[in-house]
Amino acid sequence: MTSIADPDYWSLLGLEPGSNQAQLKRAFRQEARRWHPDLNGNDPVAEERFKLVNEAYAVLSDPRRRQSWEAGDRASETSHDPFASGFPHFEDYLEVVLGIPTTAVQDEPARVRVDSPVSAPPPPPPVQVREDLESTIELTPDQALLGTRVELALEDGTLVELDTPPFAGDGWRLRLEGVAAGGRDHFLQLRVVTPEGLRIDGLRVLYRLELFPPDAALGCAVDVPTLDGPVTLQVPPGSSSGRLLRLRGRGLTIDDRRGDQLVEIVIVIPADLGDAERALYRRLQELALDPDAS
Repeated sequence: MTSIADPDYWSLLGLEPGSNQAQLKRAFRQEARRWHPDLNGNDPVAEERFKLVNEAYAVLSDPRRRQSWEAGDRASETSHDPFASGFPHFEDYLEVVLGIPTTAVQDEPARVRVDSPVSAPPPPPPVQVREDLESTIELTPDQALLGTRVELALEDGTLVELDTPPFAGDGWRLRLEGVAAGGRDHFLQLRVVTPEGLRIDGLRVLYRLELFPPDAALGCAVDVPTLDGPVTLQVPPGSSSGRLLRLRGRGLTIDDRRGDQLVEIVIVIPADLGDAERALYRRLQELALDPDAS
C-alpha cells in the first residue's frame, strides 16, 4: 500500500482546525512576512516555505478546495507553480492576495510504504475522523536537512515506512493519510532539537536565550551554543523579549549554501526574589510611573 504524507495546512499557519477567516488572514499575513524571499535574502529554504504558506492559504480560504483537501482529494489541488516567473514585492503581494494596502513552500511530499503484519481485507470506506492520532519522531539536524527514512509502528501493529521531506524543521506536522485503523489519518510531528537546545528549521538554527532583566537592560556578553561549538554573543543594551539576534553562517550547510542562527531574547524573572531585590523592582516601578521622581 502506498500513501502520501502531506503538510498539515492548519499547523503550517499555526492555527487550530476550523479557525475563522479573520484568524486565517491574520496568520497568513504573519507567515508570509516571515518567509517572503524579499525579507530573507533570497534564501531557497524560505522560498519553499513561502510557497507552502501560499498553498495553505489558497486551500483553506476557499470553501470548495478546503472541503476537497479535508476529504483527502489531492488531485483536485494540483496546479502550476504561481511563482515560476519570480516573486512579487512583499507589499504588492499582500495587497493583491489579501485585498488590503500595507507599508511595511512546496517540499517534495514524504513517500510512505505501509506493511501490515497480517493479510488484511480491503479497507473500509472513508469515515469521519473523530480524533487525531499523532506520533513524534526525533531527527538529527542532518536527517532533517537531507530527509531520511523512518519506521513508525501504529497501535494496531501496522508498520509504516516513510521518507521525511528535506529541509524539514522542528515542529513540522505531516499527515499520513488513511494509514490508521478505520481509514483514519495519522499525524507525524517532527522534533529536531539538539541536546543544547538548538532547534532546526531548514538551514536555520533557532535558539532561545534566557536573560535576567539587568542583563537585558544593560547589555551583556554571554556564551551561546552553536552547531560548531559555543560562541560569545554581545547582547545590546535595552533588549526586550522577542528580540532576534543573528549569528551569520552558524546554521546548517548544503552545497554552497549556509544558513544563519537566530537567537531569541527571553527575559525571565527569578522565582525566589529576596527583600532587597523586591525593593529595587518597586523602585523601578515607581520610576517607570513617574520618571521625574527622585
